[in-house]
Amino acid sequence: MDILRFLCGILGNVVSLLLFLAPMTTFKRIIRNQSTEQFSGVPYMVTLLSCSLYTWYGLPFMSPDNLLLLIISVIGVVIELTYVWIFITYAPKKEWANIMVLSGLALILILTFALVSPFALHSKTRKLFCGIMLDIFSTITYASPLSIMMLVIKTKSAEFMPFLLSLLFFLCGIFWLAYGLLSRDPFLIVPNGLGTGLGIAQLILYAKYRKNQSHTKNEVRDEFGEMDLEKTDQNEETELPR
Repeated sequence: MDILRFLCGILGNVVSLLLFLAPMTTFKRIIRNQSTEQFSGVPYMVTLLSCSLYTWYGLPFMSPDNLLLLIISVIGVVIELTYVWIFITYAPKKEWANIMVLSGLALILILTFALVSPFALHSKTRKLFCGIMLDIFSTITYASPLSIMMLVIKTKSAEFMPFLLSLLFFLCGIFWLAYGLLSRDPFLIVPNGLGTGLGIAQLILYAKYRKNQSHTKNEVRDEFGEMDLEKTDQNEETELPR
């Protein structure tokens, strides 16, 4: 059982890393154009907060024998911090102000969490408090593709829901769910059970509507599967006066 748990943790790390790296093309575009355009920084802030809570939860004095969870959470914090920093650098003034407010609120929440849980709470209460907060933000992160799923149902086309991201989303949920079950940890079972269910729903929608995809060229907007029509620069022809 320990070997199986370790294997699930390794596979969960690999898939989670792929999901963390998925938005790289988006941020290459932001750096190239020196503008965040219509992209939102909120998903990256939520993921950063979720990874920060997972990091705290994975520390030995919070939940022992969770090294694999701690490793990928620290990696996620570093990657998401990089995304947020790039977003702040190139965001327009209004969006910059919004993301700075969110960053401040996230920092206050993390510091409050880090100070309250070890000093004001006992071991069992501390883990309960941390686990509940972890489940809340993990659920928000996993629920992010719901808008894309609604779009697929509305348009009856899987054009805006790439199969690879849907598959990675499902695998991430199933591996960490198995890890939580083998660890008998309800705070890992609940959010990842939800993530597994949403991943299955995405794959079912893709199988049902994949034949309705148009030939329009699309690109992945972010790691949660948001997509938009690729913009191309076109030179307009001017008419000669008659």
